[in-house]
Amino acid sequence: MRDFTHPADQLVRAMERIYRYRMTTTSGGNLSIRDENGDIWITPARVDKGSLRRDDIVCVRADGTVEGRHKPSSEFPFHRHIYELRPDLNAIVHAHPVALVAFSICGSSPDTRLFAKARRLCGEVGFAPYALPGSALLGERIAQVFAKGPNCVMLENHGVVVGGEDFNRAFRRFETLEFTAKTIIKARALGEVRYLDSASYERVAQRPPAVESFEPDRASSAECAARAELCDFVRRGYQQRLLISTKGSFSARIGEDDFVITARGGDRAAVTPADLVRVKGGRAEAGLRPSHALALHRAIYRKHPEIRAIVNATPVNATAFAVSATPFDTRTIPESYIFLRDVAKLPFEDVYFEPEKAAASMRPDFPVALVENDGVLVLGRTILDAFDRLEVLESTAEALINSRALGEVQPMNDAVIDELIQAFLT
Repeated sequence: MRDFTHPADQLVRAMERIYRYRMTTTSGGNLSIRDENGDIWITPARVDKGSLRRDDIVCVRADGTVEGRHKPSSEFPFHRHIYELRPDLNAIVHAHPVALVAFSICGSSPDTRLFAKARRLCGEVGFAPYALPGSALLGERIAQVFAKGPNCVMLENHGVVVGGEDFNRAFRRFETLEFTAKTIIKARALGEVRYLDSASYERVAQRPPAVESFEPDRASSAECAARAELCDFVRRGYQQRLLISTKGSFSARIGEDDFVITARGGDRAAVTPADLVRVKGGRAEAGLRPSHALALHRAIYRKHPEIRAIVNATPVNATAFAVSATPFDTRTIPESYIFLRDVAKLPFEDVYFEPEKAAASMRPDFPVALVENDGVLVLGRTILDAFDRLEVLESTAEALINSRALGEVQPMNDAVIDELIQAFLT
């Protein structure tokens, strides 16, 4: 879809999101867009990133003329060098998100084989040796790494630079790479981190089979309500960092073999009811591309008629358990056991390639599972029910990871669990 947003507005909106979610600081980071004329629009030097406005953005014309109220970012040289050597890139994100900075000060890069989406979107991550920030040498070093092909480059003791064919692609790569880095750090606190093997990645990277389409009738009031409620919770989930803009599938049942689901590739932070895709009898609403999780969600709805909402999401702490061998023990907090019961772990291959098998592994009374090298799967009898479980799942996972720095976890004994079952689950 073509984007008619002016480059200055794109940069302001993106910086607002990056700053809000603490992926940079007041003085750190810079963003740029190269337009069709070869002009470079870039964030300014020494202006508060938390209150950036449209008229703060600087334009450096192709002839070198600078237009704007401020000077361009002091790191403009590396933006210019990258654009010179990579004509396919038209947007750059440079920031200092804490997880990626942690990798940079250890002289390493996150392995994107952790997730299929991260590998496909970010690829192999490059690494540029240290040079003085804002210097010509730094620009040369970063650009030389980009010239070899990577779209994401770690900067030694500094942060990260990510490029994209357009700004949306650059931002999504940046956010996905930071999420991958966070998950690796959290998972290492649990033990060994497991990565996708080449065969699994190559299989999931293949283009999914085409889905037949249909022209839906006028939307019922029930469908309108489900679309609005689902969008509210998707946006809330993004705000609470339970998913990222590129990853996460939410759906809600409308009728028998009839549901709405998030679209493939859409920005989860700004989803609207019109962005959701209706799926009926296995066919998708004409003109829209449903999530890759369509087959899984449909299999679950058909297997479990009482389920009316399904969530695939990527809360970082719970996802850390999904990429490690450490068991997820809900028998630690009463609320956790009541809402989550015993959390299963589903093989990556089942969820992606054998949805009927994955659906059979789930039960309405055991509605939560971790998905290896992917995230979490949560079922609900209502949209609110599913979202509530997602929040409890992530809170529990964070508490379990944090507790490892304090001592040995003391799980509730069988008598306490039986008491909870009698009081709340029968």
